Amino acid sequence: MADRSDIETWIERTALGDRAAFDALYEATSAKLFGLVLRILKDRAEAEEVLQDVYIKVWTRAGRYRAGANSPMTWLITIARNSAIDRLRTRRAPTEDIADHPGLTDAGLTPEAAVLARSEAGRIGACLDELPQDRADAVRGAYLEGQSYADLAARFGVPLNTMRTWLRRSLQKLKECLAR
Repeated sequence: MADRSDIETWIERTALGDRAAFDALYEATSAKLFGLVLRILKDRAEAEEVLQDVYIKVWTRAGRYRAGANSPMTWLITIARNSAIDRLRTRRAPTEDIADHPGLTDAGLTPEAAVLARSEAGRIGACLDELPQDRADAVRGAYLEGQSYADLAARFGVPLNTMRTWLRRSLQKLKECLAR
């Protein structure tokens, strides 16, 4: 079993291009790194591919390892773990054909209905503009903003029954306007 100093030496010699040191490093650490990658990916063939990528990274990045900064196994495990997680991220989620789910419908308006709704909103806005400003504001407050009759009466400084009358008469005028 290799100890910390052996692994550090192999990494340092790998950085210099020593293939024998790289082989020794692989023999000493590949089983542990493969187990880690396999636990993450849960697919043996994919884990083998990632392990190969890990050792390519070790070969090309060995010069970046700094002895004493952290343990050599921590450095190797970090490379393996990150490579496995990167592979997980690149997996594409299985897609399903929307035709297989007839119950899924768009809750929004169809394009035609959206055009009609905009047209109706424009007509209602034009009819609201025909009302006196305070009456139109009261209608907007009650029916678009959800304000209570009491709040509107206080806002406009009129008795509650007067506010009810304003709203009822305003709605009648809107109905007449929209019927034209």
